[in-house]
Amino acid sequence: MNLSNALTVSRLASIPVLMALLIIRFPGHDQIAAAVFIVFSLTDSLDGLLARRQGTVSDLGKFLDPLADKLFVLSVLIVLVQEGLVAAWVVVAIFSRELIITILRSVASAQGTVIAAAPLGKTKTITQMCAVTLLILQRPYPLLVPLADVAVAVAVVFTIVSGVDYLVRFRHVIGLGDHPSEADAPMRRLAHELGGLLAGHGLTVAVAESCTGGLLGSAFTDQPGSSEYFRGGVVAYTDQVKRDQLGVPGDLLAEHGAVSEEVAAAMAEGVRSRLHTDYAASVTCIAGPESDASGKPVGLTYVGIASALETRVFEARLEGDRWTNRRKAAERALELLLDQVRATVDSGVKTA
Repeated sequence: MNLSNALTVSRLASIPVLMALLIIRFPGHDQIAAAVFIVFSLTDSLDGLLARRQGTVSDLGKFLDPLADKLFVLSVLIVLVQEGLVAAWVVVAIFSRELIITILRSVASAQGTVIAAAPLGKTKTITQMCAVTLLILQRPYPLLVPLADVAVAVAVVFTIVSGVDYLVRFRHVIGLGDHPSEADAPMRRLAHELGGLLAGHGLTVAVAESCTGGLLGSAFTDQPGSSEYFRGGVVAYTDQVKRDQLGVPGDLLAEHGAVSEEVAAAMAEGVRSRLHTDYAASVTCIAGPESDASGKPVGLTYVGIASALETRVFEARLEGDRWTNRRKAAERALELLLDQVRATVDSGVKTA
């Protein structure tokens, strides 16, 4: 139980306190309830910020945070309905939207897709919390009733619009649009698992790619929140770019060729040095359909994994068409990088 998770739990623990403050009559109870609601609403942003800065993002936090948000707002709204301060249909509209998006997220998760909070979703949360605050304060301050009505209308509009926005963005999850190729599912799952491990330990990574042409980098950036750990990458498709941008020695390229163990190592070390990361991965291969001038076989692949401790290169022989070989090369790089990071983290050895 880290600090960010403790803040999330405190939001859940505040629910019965808030309900009691709204129901039990004593001087200033509504004002105290509004103050408590505002204070614990602020923990919604604070817990996530702390988790990212301290590298304590956890599965428990990912589960509790959205649950706490929904219960926190909905429980207060239900009491406000009981107290005659808001119409029941408002709660039904908000609850329906939250239920639909929760189901959408669950289905997406089963498919290896993570649905992160969208800008409209965050705006929806802010408008709901403003509306709830005004609804609480309208009882001791009747002048706020018109303002509370406007705030509720705005919150309902943003609730519905943001729900529709999620459904449109992720319509493929429920079979209403083109779904990403099932062949890419292993790569997405690996990137998701690797991203969680890196973020959870405050580690960073960069990539250098040749034959994969950005597939490896996009596997990272497809993950919400990847800016926490993914610094960037270099697509070094030609020897000149390998020399100029990654610092691969020209004589190394001339002697061993671009698709070689030595060049893969130099690419990984070069991008790690330039982007100042804990880890780096490189991929160089002959994707096909034909070999290059070196005469090396189609499917020959080298993946380099660099850290402050060591640089290792792995060879693979892929069998497939050009697209399959490129995808499998990126997938192999993610597997090897995940294995290396996991081994280092489990051993407790510092990477820098």
